[in-house]
Amino acid sequence: MNPLARPLPRLTQARAPLTHPITVLNEHGEHLTVSIPSERALTVYVDKRELVTLMTLGAQPEWLVLGFLLNQRLVQSAGDIESITVDWEVGAAAVKTHAGIAHLAEKTATRVVTTGCGQGSVFGELMRDVDGLTLPDTRITQGQLVAIVNTMRLQDSVYKVSGSVHGCALFHGQELLFFVEDVGRHNAIDTIAGWMALQAGLDRAGLVFYTTGRLTSEMVIKSAQMGIAVVVSRSGTTQMGLAVAQRLGLCAIGRATHTRFLCFSAAHRLLLQTGGR
Repeated sequence: MNPLARPLPRLTQARAPLTHPITVLNEHGEHLTVSIPSERALTVYVDKRELVTLMTLGAQPEWLVLGFLLNQRLVQSAGDIESITVDWEVGAAAVKTHAGIAHLAEKTATRVVTTGCGQGSVFGELMRDVDGLTLPDTRITQGQLVAIVNTMRLQDSVYKVSGSVHGCALFHGQELLFFVEDVGRHNAIDTIAGWMALQAGLDRAGLVFYTTGRLTSEMVIKSAQMGIAVVVSRSGTTQMGLAVAQRLGLCAIGRATHTRFLCFSAAHRLLLQTGGR
């Protein structure tokens, strides 16, 4: 049958909360309740074969899976697919096709990491190493944090000229060691990791990672793999990013602008000034 003549696939309507309430510590030492975006791992199976794990908010997971398969040119049209079933209890999407996908193993043997913000396909590989990571006993003072934010505010950047890029930086205390921008924050943090690998005798204790992008689970894991125990974001964190940070004892600080910030995890690494002011 012509795929274009087939009926549209049957889709579940799996839904999940898009935000997650948490308690944080602000710059005055006050505890506040705020909401952060939810981040979920969705493993896609095509005809019972595991294909990829996507990191997603989960608003329309069936459409996400369908669009991914189309954009990856694994299917030619929606008519190639009989059904997509999403189950958030197990974090899986089961795709059933009408006639299978020809040469699926060959088509998916090499995964190309794009310049976009997400790298969900590497999530499983990163997560396997989490429990073996040990972080240095890094502390950051409130004064150092404010100085870092101010340094980044004054930093000459492509973003100020053109926008549409992410910036990442490595500090030791409040001293800027390295700054890089890229179209995706994952590219930027990977560049910093490469720079760090070339620095003989670099002491991980005292290192602070800064990013203009949000702290997803992958960003937190990569920071920890680089031996960085304190990460600062101009944006916020996701639910899974927070869960990984808590699991590692990594201090995740978000919404850092001027003198304002929120400490999401490992507050013992943040030394507030007397009175929190």
